[in-house]
Amino acid sequence: MPVVRPSDAVVHEMHGARFVAHATPSTGSKELCAWRGEIPAGTRAPAHTVSREEILHLLAGELLITLDGTTHHVTAGDTVIINPGAALAVENPSTEAAVSWVTTSHGLEATLADGTHIVPPWTN
Repeated sequence: MPVVRPSDAVVHEMHGARFVAHATPSTGSKELCAWRGEIPAGTRAPAHTVSREEILHLLAGELLITLDGTTHHVTAGDTVIINPGAALAVENPSTEAAVSWVTTSHGLEATLADGTHIVPPWTN
C-alpha cells in the first residue's frame, strides 16, 4: 500500500508513550519503519540500548535525550541520530506533549537496563 492514511496507522502504547506506526511491513514497507511518537508531559521512558540506527525528528515540544550518558536538550525542529548499540533515554520535562517522527530499519530491537528484551511491534 503506497499511501498510508491516518486511519490505517496502528497505535501502540509502551512506557507511557504512544507509537503511531505508519510505515511497517504490514503496510507495505520493504526496508524502513516510520512512526509518530507522542510523549506526554512529565514522561520518563526507561533507558534502553537499540540494535539499529534510529533517526528522531522532533516536530513539537521539547525532550531531554540522553545518549551514552550525555544529555541533550532537544526542541522542535531538531533531529537526533541514534546509532546502533547506543544507550538511549528519553524524558519530557515540560508541561506540554512532545511529538516526534522516527525512522529506522525493519527489525529494530531494544534491551532495557535490567536486561529485558523488547521487540517493538511498530518496527517488525
